[in-house]
Amino acid sequence: MKNYALPIRFGVAASGCLIAYFLILSLLGLHVNVFYSLFNAIITGFAIFEAIKYFKLKKGGAFTYATGFMAGLITGGVATLIFTIFFAIYSTELQPGFLEELSTRWANTYRSFEAIVFLVVATMGFTTSLVLTLSFMQLFKSSNTTKNKRN
Repeated sequence: MKNYALPIRFGVAASGCLIAYFLILSLLGLHVNVFYSLFNAIITGFAIFEAIKYFKLKKGGAFTYATGFMAGLITGGVATLIFTIFFAIYSTELQPGFLEELSTRWANTYRSFEAIVFLVVATMGFTTSLVLTLSFMQLFKSSNTTKNKRN
């Protein structure tokens, strides 16, 4: 785990940004509009990109596709996990009426709406992390032509 301290730190920083963004939306009364959550992908994507970039600088020649991929997944996973926990606490303890307001606005027919919302938040975060990590690793992987020129 010591090898992945950098991606964990980037994940914690990303979750802090996600929480701050959500709280700003909450102050403006815009947190019930799910379309604003699309910006979460930009925040998470920036953190993943930077984590992979710095991880590559730190590892130097030992950087491989697998280590970079793991760095991106760890960054996104940590950010998603912390934000999902915050979201669960916020929506059940800090503002208990939030899920009811969200459910009347978006999905009046679900009985276990809380569980569905938490599952969707986590799934969106992990899926975004996976897709962005795969995309960014295309930028950071060493190509076969580069390897052939060195040999």
